[in-house]
Amino acid sequence: MWHGWCVTAQARRSRFEALAPGLIDPLRRFLARRTDAATADDVLGDTLLVCWRRLDEMPAGEELPWAYGVARHCLANAERGARRQQRVAAKIAVVDPPATVAAGPDDDPTSGEAAAVRAGLEQLPERDAELLRLWAWEQLGAGEIAVVLDITPNAASIRLHRAREKLRDAMGKIQAPAGHEGSKEGRAT
Repeated sequence: MWHGWCVTAQARRSRFEALAPGLIDPLRRFLARRTDAATADDVLGDTLLVCWRRLDEMPAGEELPWAYGVARHCLANAERGARRQQRVAAKIAVVDPPATVAAGPDDDPTSGEAAAVRAGLEQLPERDAELLRLWAWEQLGAGEIAVVLDITPNAASIRLHRAREKLRDAMGKIQAPAGHEGSKEGRAT
């Protein structure tokens, strides 16, 4: 009996060792787009640990979208933990306030179209923004997004379509010039 367990454990280990290299870089990019580098590294480790523990639940052929779903949950856990730490730090700061740091003029590296997209995403509900990030940044199709979000492919497709329309509207409002400045109507050329 013990020998059978060893073979099963070896097969499990071999499967994970074959899958992990293909998961690490996409997961690292997925997390880097959603949080700071240190948190992304921590969450990547947590995600791989969950993938190892739940390897038997990982659907064949949909390993990466499934791992994205795990990463989303691990990131949410990390963010909840960070919020708890912030609440504790706020209580401590009352007793021993930290020194303040003034922001410099070059602290905002975003500009141009990327800034407009980020601003548009910020105006969307988080659910819609996450759909668009999965589609555009992770280059997932509706079926893969469905696996990540644990919804049906049809629901993913419909939500993605609606989210793209909302982003287009949000960006139009951000980029639209005020007043008559952008209008070419009635002008002689």
